[in-house]
This record gives sequence, structure tokens and C-alpha cells, in this order.
Amino acid sequence: MPKKFRLYPKALHNRIMLGLVVGAVAGVAANLLTTAHPAATVWVERLIRYGTGPLGQIFLSLLFMTVVPLVFATLSTGVAHLGDLKKLGRIGLKTFAFFCLLTAMATIIGMALVTAFQPGRGFSPDTQARLLENYQGELLKKTQGVREQQGFNIETLVRIVPSNPLAAMVNMDMLAVICFALLVGAALTRLRAERQKPLLNVLEALADLMIVLVDFAMRLAPFAVPALIFNATARFGVELLEKLLSYVLVVFGGYILFLLGVYSLLLWGVSRRNPLTFFRKAMPIMVTAFSTSSSNATLPTTIKVSEEELDIPPDIAGFVLPLGATMNMNGTALYEGVTVLFLAQVFGVSLTLGQQALVVLLSVLMAIGTAGVPGASLPMIMLVLAAVGVRPEGIAIILGVDRILDMGRTVLNVTGDVVTATYITRSETRSGRRTEA
Repeated sequence: MPKKFRLYPKALHNRIMLGLVVGAVAGVAANLLTTAHPAATVWVERLIRYGTGPLGQIFLSLLFMTVVPLVFATLSTGVAHLGDLKKLGRIGLKTFAFFCLLTAMATIIGMALVTAFQPGRGFSPDTQARLLENYQGELLKKTQGVREQQGFNIETLVRIVPSNPLAAMVNMDMLAVICFALLVGAALTRLRAERQKPLLNVLEALADLMIVLVDFAMRLAPFAVPALIFNATARFGVELLEKLLSYVLVVFGGYILFLLGVYSLLLWGVSRRNPLTFFRKAMPIMVTAFSTSSSNATLPTTIKVSEEELDIPPDIAGFVLPLGATMNMNGTALYEGVTVLFLAQVFGVSLTLGQQALVVLLSVLMAIGTAGVPGASLPMIMLVLAAVGVRPEGIAIILGVDRILDMGRTVLNVTGDVVTATYITRSETRSGRRTEA
């Protein structure tokens, strides 16, 4: 008997993908409508303000509400289940080294693409001035509140150890939350079994509870995802895209090259995983990352899918993935490398090999201090631009297309976290040191 045809897919990730396409098409149509008939702009803005905007924000809030308790519970129990602090140090060192390697590779690939295709050539002074004027106000608004907090410096290092863990959780200071969770997990390994077990049961139940809440949120995803995409594409300037098309294509080309090329090679050669099977099972993670533009908002889905579909052990998933959501920003580093060289080309600034090496180094360091929320990389790029003698306010030129690029780089970020988790799993199993929790 032939299978019954379904107009609306049964699988959740297929419904989300369908919503993604519908939202994007509707957003582009709305943008073309407002371009041809400016009077329609009022109605599109009202739809975003009172309809698709609130729906998308409710979905993001449902995901964000689980982030802090989930990070604390999974990371502390992950460390506790690792047991031996020497083992924790070994896995932590391998995880951090793999993060840095991926981030450096992503930056170098991005810069190589810019050097090869020269997307920043051909911008007239009039176009530069108009773009700067149009987006400088929005730039100040987007970077307000995060510019002072971001970056990896001595203040960041001090702030990692929270004097008030509850305040760190309330403010979503994720580096401080991670530090506190690591310390709690390490301390649990020193308790006697009868004292340790009740606390572990509570933390594991908390993690399970957050996963259930994520399930609730994902039921809304087929409707919220098209709303989020519609909001971005409806406001996406077609005229601006024409000016920045080469830049956008280079950035997305870098994303695709790293995602399908570098990650596939690492999965096959290092983790001994079939890349096609991996990407098929990881699709819900990538779709959530693309729609939310936030590694933190995607983290609950990342943990759930990694454990249930990709067979990442809970202790490794609970250790590697929360760290990755804050520290492993491969897509962000690639984007920063492309953007810095692109703006240098726009303003006619020639960077020496030494300055380009500095861009790689700073991109790796800045990626560690970049929050896993939409738009958090903008202040980072301004710091890198200033360090190599390019006008920091020049980032306003690319602000109009940043949202769509943010979606792509978040996919690369969270996929890199999972690829790292597969490597750690393989490494621990192969060495014979892996023990089940």
C-alpha cells in the first residue's frame, strides 16, 4: 500500500525546515513589496511588531530560560561523573586545544578567501559615506551594553571567578557560571559516595527537567522559526545586498567550506564518524542555531540531540557542549577574519603579514570572550579593526547584512561544539580511559 502523502511533514526537523523556507520567502516578498510601495512599510512593521516579532521572542525566551540551569546542572554533573580530576584536566586540555585549532583554522580560511576574491574593492567614497551614515546609529544601539563586557583581558579573567554565583546566573555571565559549575563538579568528586549521590540526583533531575522544557519550546519551533526568519528577511535591504553581495557570498562560502569540508574531514578522519549520518542527525541543532542566532539558546537542543541521536556520552556532552557554547566560536572567528580584511580593502588599508597574523591571534582570543547571543561579535570586530589600523566605525557598513550572517556563523559555532564532542568521545574510547558514568 503506498505511503500516505503528507502536505505537512511529520518529523519535527522537517516541519522546522519547511517553516524556515516559508518564512524566508514571505520575508523577501514583504521586502520587495515595501520597496515597490513604501506605504506598505507601515503594515509590514506592524506585523513584525505585533505578530511575528513577539512570537519569535517568546520562542527565544523559552529557550533562554533553560540555559543557565542546564549549563550548571550538565557541566557540574559531567565533571563529577568524570571522577578523577586528572582525567578532567586531560579532557579539558584536549577540548580547549581542539577549540583553539578549529578557531584558528576558521580565521585563516576566511582571510584566505578575502585575499583571493577581493570583495572590498570597488566601493566608491559616496557609497562608503552613505552606508556609514545609515547604520552608525544602529551600530551604537547594538553594541551598547556589550562593548564593555566583551573581550578577553585581565578584567575578563578576574570576572571568571564569581564573587556572587547567583548574580552571575541572573546576569547570564556564562564564563562565571561555567567556572562555578566546574568548581562544584570538581568538589563533588571529593565527597564520599553517600554524600555525593543525593546532590548528583538533584542536579541530574534538574538537567532532565530542562530538557523537558526544551521539548515544550520545540513544539513552538515550526511556527516561531518562520517568524524569526520573516523578521530578518522583511527588513533586509535589497539595495544594500547588491552593494555587499560579494562580501556576503565570501562569508557564506567560508561557512559552507568549513562546515562541509573541514568538519567532514575531521569527522571521518579523527572521530571515525560518517559525515552524512552526522549532519542528518544534527539537522535539528543546525536549524535551531540558524533561526535563533544564539549558541546559548541552541545549547539545550544541542545537548539533547547529541546524547539521544549522536551517541555522545552524557558526561562528555555535559562537559564539552556548555564550554563550547561560550568558548568555541569557529563561525564567529571566520566571520571576523573576513570582515576585518574586507573593511581594510574598502578603506584602502593594506595589512602586512604581521598584521594579518595579529588578526588571527586576536580573533582566537576574542572568540573566547564573545557571548553566545545575537550580535555579540560586533564589539569584538571593532577592537580587532582598531588594533590593525582600520576605522572601527567602518563596521557600520556591514551592519545591514549582519543578521543573516549571524545566523550562518551560529550554525558553524554549534556544529563545531558537537564535532569536538565526537572527537573527545573517540579519543577517550580509543585510549581505553573512557568509563561509563
